[in-house]
Amino acid sequence: MGYTLHNRPGSGGFVVEAALTLADAPFTLVELESRAGTPLPESFRGTNPWGQVPTLILPDGSTMTETSAILVYLALCFPDKHLGPRPGTPMHGAFLRWIAFANVNLYEAVLRRAYPFRFTDDPAGHDALRSAATRRMGEAMALIDANVAGAYLLGDEMTVADIYIAMFLPWLPGNVEAARVVRIAEAVRRHPVVGPIWRRHFGGR
Repeated sequence: MGYTLHNRPGSGGFVVEAALTLADAPFTLVELESRAGTPLPESFRGTNPWGQVPTLILPDGSTMTETSAILVYLALCFPDKHLGPRPGTPMHGAFLRWIAFANVNLYEAVLRRAYPFRFTDDPAGHDALRSAATRRMGEAMALIDANVAGAYLLGDEMTVADIYIAMFLPWLPGNVEAARVVRIAEAVRRHPVVGPIWRRHFGGR
């Protein structure tokens, strides 16, 4: 039995789909009839009570959520596919650091921009929340950019951390002051395996 990935086009499951494909893992993609930035169907709570994508059903039937955790898990499950650095090395420490950093600081900001009603009960505060989230995304991306260690985030080899961080660029409004991350995203878009998945989710962005 393979994996089952629940997602919708243009959402964070893009990077999980890319990781599964790079790992040559057998999986079924279930795409919800819903567009990013809108609430998921209530019926989906039967699959994930928190109502979020991506949701990954593992081969044993158990459910896994949280994009960053899924990426670390898959990198450990398929060590020969080099989705991430070897555990126990300093590079693996950096890999965990930046995936966690992106999850807390980039993904959370995306959610505040798209779903401000989740974070305040005062509709008058929605615009301020979006503005602060946009600023925070820019600051976080600038810090990541300053720590790029080579052609890719951790050096000369692409990992799922690069794909994950590149994913946020289409969601960041305006010009991005992060030239190294932009260069990495261009490499991700050109990748023979990941590129077609990117274009299906984000088009030419």
